[in-house]
Amino acid sequence: MNINCTLLVLGLSLLTACSQTPGRHEDMMLEKASQCPAHMQTGQTLTLTLPSNPSTGYRWLVQNPATGILRSLGPEVYSHPEDAGVVGSAGRSVWRFQAQATGEGHLLLVYQQPWAPEVRPVQTFDCAITVK
Repeated sequence: MNINCTLLVLGLSLLTACSQTPGRHEDMMLEKASQCPAHMQTGQTLTLTLPSNPSTGYRWLVQNPATGILRSLGPEVYSHPEDAGVVGSAGRSVWRFQAQATGEGHLLLVYQQPWAPEVRPVQTFDCAITVK
């Protein structure tokens, strides 16, 4: 192979390598504390889904959103199963976050009546988060 062909092949190889986009990290889904601790990469999205029933007066309240490492992608979104058909039936609350910086923190939510913060929460979701 002559020098021109070698340079052409090397040039094409470099162009191909440069044009590839870096691999996107899979979104992380959390539904229970047993899935913690969670290890994430910067830029990765975390979706947290917890059972919820606001008709009972209880709501999930974010106590610590791991502010230094996670960025909220919007407010809580509540939905209930369409097939339940029962007034007051339980649904689910969903939050989305994005890992914005390396470090460690805790994502902490409590399930309680918002007007009675002095009363102990009936449930707590506490997840250690590490972003690399």
